[in-house]
Amino acid sequence: MATEHATEQAQIGNFYRERAKDFVELHDQVQTSVTLLDNLESFLSTFQKDLAAVAGQISELQDRSKDIDSRLKSRKRIERPLSSLLSEITIPPPLAAIILDTNVGEPWIDAIIDFERRLVKSRARTRVKAARDLAEVIEGLRIVAATKLRAFFTALFQPIRGSVTTNMQVIQTSVLLKYSPLYAFLQRHAPNVALELQRSYIGAARLYYETGFRRYIRSLNVIKGRTTDKFESIVNIKSDANIHLERLQHAKIDGPGVTLAYMADDKTHKEYVESLLRSLLLVFMDNATAEYSFVSTFFAPQRSLPPAEPRPPLPASASILSPDGGTFTEPLSGTDSDFGAQNPLSSTTPGLGGFVSFVAKSKEELAVIDGLWKSIMDPVMEYCQAFVRSIVDPIPPTIPLLTMIRLAEDVVAEVQRRHCPPAESYVFGLSLNMWPVFQKGMTEHIDSLKKLAEGTSSGYFSRAMTTTDATVSAVCEQYVAFFNSFVFLTDNEAENMIFSNLLRLRQEVAKLITKHTSQGNDTLARAKAQSTIYGLLLQGLSKGTHHTAHLKLQQEIAHWAYLEEETKRKIVSAGQSRQGR
Repeated sequence: MATEHATEQAQIGNFYRERAKDFVELHDQVQTSVTLLDNLESFLSTFQKDLAAVAGQISELQDRSKDIDSRLKSRKRIERPLSSLLSEITIPPPLAAIILDTNVGEPWIDAIIDFERRLVKSRARTRVKAARDLAEVIEGLRIVAATKLRAFFTALFQPIRGSVTTNMQVIQTSVLLKYSPLYAFLQRHAPNVALELQRSYIGAARLYYETGFRRYIRSLNVIKGRTTDKFESIVNIKSDANIHLERLQHAKIDGPGVTLAYMADDKTHKEYVESLLRSLLLVFMDNATAEYSFVSTFFAPQRSLPPAEPRPPLPASASILSPDGGTFTEPLSGTDSDFGAQNPLSSTTPGLGGFVSFVAKSKEELAVIDGLWKSIMDPVMEYCQAFVRSIVDPIPPTIPLLTMIRLAEDVVAEVQRRHCPPAESYVFGLSLNMWPVFQKGMTEHIDSLKKLAEGTSSGYFSRAMTTTDATVSAVCEQYVAFFNSFVFLTDNEAENMIFSNLLRLRQEVAKLITKHTSQGNDTLARAKAQSTIYGLLLQGLSKGTHHTAHLKLQQEIAHWAYLEEETKRKIVSAGQSRQGR
């Protein structure tokens, strides 16, 4: 047992001795590991401290990040308004260069609109220091713009003042209306300059129309002097008793061409007086309505800048009759013309209006527009009034006079459609002034018939008158011409002024026929004479006009047909009486 134990111990000893080196190495490794662990522990302890410090810095950075993010959001919220403010109150160099360094032209239209928006915004931002700092710069640009625009528009008005051959409507529609936003800028931001330009235009346009119409009416008077038509009572008219449809056509706007000024140079050229008045009224209508449309558009007050939107294309220049037909070559008369110098307009702004479509306006604005128009057209209306007075005094023939009245009424209706209230009132006044002359002429016709029937003397007769078959037939033919012409010129069957006079005239004609046929004692002869005259009247009434459906014409034919039927019964009765004897 002991030996085995010793052996075992020896083996164990050998085992450890053989591995002693390994154990030493293992011990060294353990020591190294312990050292490393100590170092690692120290490192971890330091790292923990550093990590705590980093965590504190990260927390601080997070707080700063949140603060920066909040500030960023705040700045983003004001970025757009601030950008808008800066863009509104600042003047871009290209915009300033256009105003300062270029002449007024089409680029100015958009530039001035842009500048005005910035000007208005700058004035509304007076609490902003930047806007106050820029105020002097913007005001300087405004003054420069107003100065250049004044010179620009003054130059545009010069051709109107300089020559009557200038095409006024082309300048208005193709030039002035195109630059109307520039004038609107002056109205809002340089009202004194706008008023000066307004007065300048009124003076130029007044002189233009005054000169043109004075020369045109002078030519019409030359042609009128060659006209031989004079008023004659119905018993003394020697002219053809047929209805003259070519002359009645002058009662409408649509009809023959107008008389041009150069036609007066032809000494053989003649025109009926109603043709001359029609030419004058058509020329007046076209120019007056075109001028009213322009004035109510160009000089319309612009209280605020219109919203930005694409501008519609300008209306094409309409074909408008000019007083001279494009033939005048003389220079315009000076300011000391027949109607004196132009009076400056007292109002500062005209009314609203539209060149193409009518825009509702207040009474005050309409009054200002009407005042502007009258300041321009007053001399023209005086010339036209004088021409009409020369036509109706002395009294013209009755049928041409009624033709001219109907023409004036048709012109009034057309002017009303074109919406030119002062011209409408003016032409309507001309029409009203002609009605008393018409009534006076009809009264003379009726009185002359009455005197003829009574056998008393008339203005052309120095002794008692006796009627003949030829005289009565001529009177009846003239009556038919009167009636047919009046029916042709009168669409309204209830017009009392016309048909009451015709009724009085008919009564006197009937009396004349009765008086003339009652001169003999033979009943049959009297009845036959009356029947012949009534047949003459019926034939003329039936064939004299195309207005056979007119109620008054039908009633007139029925009246004379009834009288003719009565005379035929008398003829039959008288014939039977003779046979009975």
